[in-house]
Amino acid sequence: MGDYVPALYATAFSLLPPLVAIVMALITKEVYSSLILGIAVGSLLYAGGNPLLAFNTMFFSEEGGLIASLSDTSHVCILVFVVILWTLVAVLNKSGAALAFGKSALKRVKTREGAQIATILMGLLIFVDDGFNCLTVGSVMRPITDRYKVSRAKLAYIIDSTAAPICIIAPVSSWAAAVSYSVPESMDINGFEMFIRTIPYNMYALCTIVMLFGLVLLKVDFGPMKKHEINAKNGDLFTSGEKPYDENIGTEVENAKVSNLVVPIVLLIVTCIIGMLYTGGFFEGETLRNAFANTDSAKGMVIGSSITLLVTFILYMVRKALTVKEFMGCFASGFRSVCEPMLILIFAWNLSGVTGLLGASTFIDGVVGGFAAGLQMLLPAIIFIISVFLAFSTGTSWGTFTILIPIVCAVFSGNYEMLLISIAACLSGAVCGDHCSPISDTTIMSSTGSQCDHVNHTTTQLPYAIVVAAVSFVGYLIAGIVGYATGTGMGMIATPIALVLVIVVLKVIKSRMGKDNDNNVESQAA
Repeated sequence: MGDYVPALYATAFSLLPPLVAIVMALITKEVYSSLILGIAVGSLLYAGGNPLLAFNTMFFSEEGGLIASLSDTSHVCILVFVVILWTLVAVLNKSGAALAFGKSALKRVKTREGAQIATILMGLLIFVDDGFNCLTVGSVMRPITDRYKVSRAKLAYIIDSTAAPICIIAPVSSWAAAVSYSVPESMDINGFEMFIRTIPYNMYALCTIVMLFGLVLLKVDFGPMKKHEINAKNGDLFTSGEKPYDENIGTEVENAKVSNLVVPIVLLIVTCIIGMLYTGGFFEGETLRNAFANTDSAKGMVIGSSITLLVTFILYMVRKALTVKEFMGCFASGFRSVCEPMLILIFAWNLSGVTGLLGASTFIDGVVGGFAAGLQMLLPAIIFIISVFLAFSTGTSWGTFTILIPIVCAVFSGNYEMLLISIAACLSGAVCGDHCSPISDTTIMSSTGSQCDHVNHTTTQLPYAIVVAAVSFVGYLIAGIVGYATGTGMGMIATPIALVLVIVVLKVIKSRMGKDNDNNVESQAA
């Protein structure tokens, strides 16, 4: 494309393509055509209405076209990782290990609430990568939540709410590496140390985790999720009546061993961490901190998953858990299981690329810069909202904080306390927008891991995410005002206030729902 700049570059129109895709997905409840329409709109805007140039942009643009998305090393690594992981899932199911684990867990999980708590805890334990989290937790816990009639929408919400939120506050994760790498070298700030210090201010992530436990322990559901949960208790786990993916909850095999599942899962976590360290140069003399800061997480995941699959093959052959033919057959069944979500991922990357061609990052840069002059104490809350909107529109949290962190660093270069609060607000908003967006990688993989209809997952979790977003916004207002006024770590007082506020809001919602139910009963009696 050379030095070509579209007429609508870096204007509000740069966010129109993802908004079109999101709105159409919610209206039509059909993801593929919505994404393609968003890509087409973006390509036409970029081409100034020229259909030939728009076609070339959609497919062949080196910066945002479909071919470029498929040739990007990180994207290919993610696709390979997903295929390998689902091949491993198919192996665990075929051998009977998954079902054996489920039966073992059922002896300890006695209630519907216990099944949900167990899912939350497993999600919190798998903190290396959000995609790994979504697919692993979903495949292992799905038979257990099905047994206790937890709706697939609720399972998808739990998975989604423990994927990115735990990764963004875990020092040993691909997200920590991405955040560390986003800090400009000119700032002379250690990115990893800054990431660690933002954790107590990361209100959306912390409040989401509290929200999960609160929903289960207080036994409250609201919005569309309430209907799904009522239907699940009556035996309908899907509500929509459709099973979006092939049901594969495992094969019952005589004498199947739980260790045949536990060993591969633990090995997967360990080898993925080692893979990340390897790509970051740890084994070439880099320090642990620098290795995580410089890691290529996508390549690390491919390395870890490949080693795990190989070791699992050897383990299963030694134990005679599967034949060679059965093991190799799992490659095809694993690939078939992820064809649909892989297509969504590919189109989502294409849409993100076209949005980038329209200068969305430059537009957001100008918006934030315009606010920076006289509203510094309110800036963390403003950054949170902008970050939410950008991540929701583009479906990428990494892209969002990569855009905003350098801007925040420039604004608060002389006030380290406000810098920490504002970067935490940026990270929180990115996770929140990513959590809500139907075109986000994590949202897509949460639907895949739980085998829940994608639109059902998006619409049912949105009210929950909005509640936590509102509480987080209030928290950043408090943190910004206190942090700006004191210049010390006193702004951290906003975090416990926000955590308590989440529980208060849930209790108010539960109380209000109880009154509404009582009023409905009275009106029916009358």
